[in-house]
Amino acid sequence: MRRREFITLLGGAAVAWPLKAHAQQPERMRRIGVLAPTAPDDAEAQTRFAALRQGLQRFGWIEGRNLQIDARWGAGDAGAIGRAATELAALAPDVIVASGSAAAAILQATRTVPIVFVSVPDPVGSGFVESLAQPGGNATGFIMFEYGLSAKWLELLKEIAPSVTRAAVLRDPAIVAGIGQFAVIQSAAPSVGVDVSAINMRDGAEIERAVTAFARRPNGGLILTASALAAIHRDLVVSLAARYKLPAVYITRYFVAGGGLVSYGPDFVDQYRRAAEYVDRILKGEKPADLPVQAPTKYELVINLKTAKALGLEIPPTLLARADEVIE
Repeated sequence: MRRREFITLLGGAAVAWPLKAHAQQPERMRRIGVLAPTAPDDAEAQTRFAALRQGLQRFGWIEGRNLQIDARWGAGDAGAIGRAATELAALAPDVIVASGSAAAAILQATRTVPIVFVSVPDPVGSGFVESLAQPGGNATGFIMFEYGLSAKWLELLKEIAPSVTRAAVLRDPAIVAGIGQFAVIQSAAPSVGVDVSAINMRDGAEIERAVTAFARRPNGGLILTASALAAIHRDLVVSLAARYKLPAVYITRYFVAGGGLVSYGPDFVDQYRRAAEYVDRILKGEKPADLPVQAPTKYELVINLKTAKALGLEIPPTLLARADEVIE
């Protein structure tokens, strides 16, 4: 081999070695936290978590390759949610996804780690963001719904069960959303001729006592407002409504799939898929302060005809025609 050819070959190899070594470097591992106010074995929570994972995969974020997910669960206990939030914040992940009442806990734990919240009713009133268009801090995300939606639940209850003259509104009194949803329902009550009262959901025993007492008088119905406690106690509320033959309106489909009468509300699973886009944008350098808070893009009306039959209700054809899904 000629001297010039040898030097050229040697020089080329020297350049190739670091390039090859660089190509074999593993991808940078990014870390996100997920904080949910429900229990880890909650089927609906797992469905939403799976939707978030699927959304992240769509943007190329794969667990074990370039992404680590640290999940914490509150099981409906405010103290546990607070401790989990503190623990997640201490890990200093690149971004945290928090749902419902867990968003308040994580924002108390950190005002520096980027946060994407999901299913939050009133982020401005709760102090999470400065405005929907310009969040301004370390958090942005997706609102559950406008409080005005709550009035539609009362209207729907009256439409599906015209004999109802009393409605018990099950709410979490410890959160801003619980107070806000009840206030809207209360203001709409005179226009539909229904007297409303609140049932506070602190624990299962309190719910059972209050619903049992409410059911002693005729022409009653229930409205289950949105909260982590509603998700945790959903089987109890559905069973009590069936036991006392109380027409009941719920926030989302999975209550009706579990035997509830009717629901009207946003597709929360879809919100988790959409949250993956904000996580992706933050991981790529954008700031929550510059990402506007988004509202639901779809609302679903779901009716369970089997439950309606058990309650002796004839569903108006106009209501059936509006339904996005009828469970038979």
